[in-house]
Amino acid sequence: MLFSQKHRIAALFQTALAPHLAGTDVTAEVVLERPRDPSHGDIACNIAMQLAKRLKKNPRDLAQALVASVLADPDRVGLIDSIEIAGPGFINLRLASAARQAVVGEIVRGGAAYGQSRAGAGKKVLVEFVSANPTGPLHVGHGRQGALGDAMAALFESQGYAVLREYYYNDAGVQIANLALSVQARTRGLAPGDPAWPETAYNGSYIQDIAVDFLARKAIAAGTGDSVQASGEVEDLDSIRQFAVAYLRREQDLDLQAFGVRFDNYYLETSLYSDGKVAAAVAALIASGKTYELDGALWLRSTDYGDDKDRVMRKSDGTFTYFVPDVAYHINKWQRGYGKVINVQGSDHHGTIARVRAGLQAVGLGIPAGYPDYVLHKMVTVMKNGEEVKISKRAGSYVTLRDLIEWSSGEVAEAVSGEPGVSDGLARDLTRGRDAVRFFLIS
Repeated sequence: MLFSQKHRIAALFQTALAPHLAGTDVTAEVVLERPRDPSHGDIACNIAMQLAKRLKKNPRDLAQALVASVLADPDRVGLIDSIEIAGPGFINLRLASAARQAVVGEIVRGGAAYGQSRAGAGKKVLVEFVSANPTGPLHVGHGRQGALGDAMAALFESQGYAVLREYYYNDAGVQIANLALSVQARTRGLAPGDPAWPETAYNGSYIQDIAVDFLARKAIAAGTGDSVQASGEVEDLDSIRQFAVAYLRREQDLDLQAFGVRFDNYYLETSLYSDGKVAAAVAALIASGKTYELDGALWLRSTDYGDDKDRVMRKSDGTFTYFVPDVAYHINKWQRGYGKVINVQGSDHHGTIARVRAGLQAVGLGIPAGYPDYVLHKMVTVMKNGEEVKISKRAGSYVTLRDLIEWSSGEVAEAVSGEPGVSDGLARDLTRGRDAVRFFLIS
């Protein structure tokens, strides 16, 4: 529905209301909404329900009077097809065919600019999405995040906001250490199942590919523009770690490019430590008086901010729990001037929300409650031959985003080949399969 159509319909109801408001001190503004159930019509209006008590009238009787007046108004011709009253006085409208066609014409005339505005007035918005650990190729679950996050960023951009698409690389912690050990084992000629194969190793075939390139002393250019040169030294675990992370970052970047998703900034978790941001965040929380020591660990009083229990920040062995760098990272987002931050994550991350927000509230920087915003999506289930394929990088059993794009592109090519006006080149166009996957993952 066009804004002009909505304005005209609201004006029809305002005209119909006029005699009922005459001689009273009651004022009203007609609000039109989309019905929750599309089968109820195109537009819903509950003005009769809102005004009935103040006008001392039965809401359904008032609704009937308003509907009769609107239907009798010649200005509704070509705009409203029918109006129904539901329940105690809800008003549901259906647009006329001419009104629907006008919307299509407006879209065609507007082209790519249709629906765009400057309502955002250049306000800064940061959308963080995908943010996968660089421990393996992207799987279809990451694809859902990519499609959803990119679409949200594009919507904000279309409304005049200054949007930053950000990818947070979790390139620190135990999983990265396990990745390095896995590659090191491969460089030594070990394979999954061998007695000396690390228990926590990643078993995917991509680990062997990384090991081969590391031994060949290849250089890898990662998504942040950095280049990492493999030393080829089997005992240099830190060099293996750096090369493996860079290798997988590059592979993830290639997959995202093929998926039509771009990022403006890549942020490394390791930089939070090297730049002192984690230490600064912890110091600020201690200074705020919202922490305490217990059993050799440092705890955050997160229950003061609605969490179900207090959370360990620094374990007795001196290492930080995983939500502490998240707090430091979001302090950095705030200090960069992003008052609006949206994190797109899988529903399995819901348990971290309260503790991150608690840390941001406790740090005393004026960060508002409810910062940042989270958009959680359902996990993706992949079925093969009637059975679910478990997504596990460590086990090496998962469907990659690259696999899905290539498969869907082949399916699309087979479906459209031979159709009038479809060339072989167009039929094989990978973007067709890519766009089909993006639509499926968002819907």
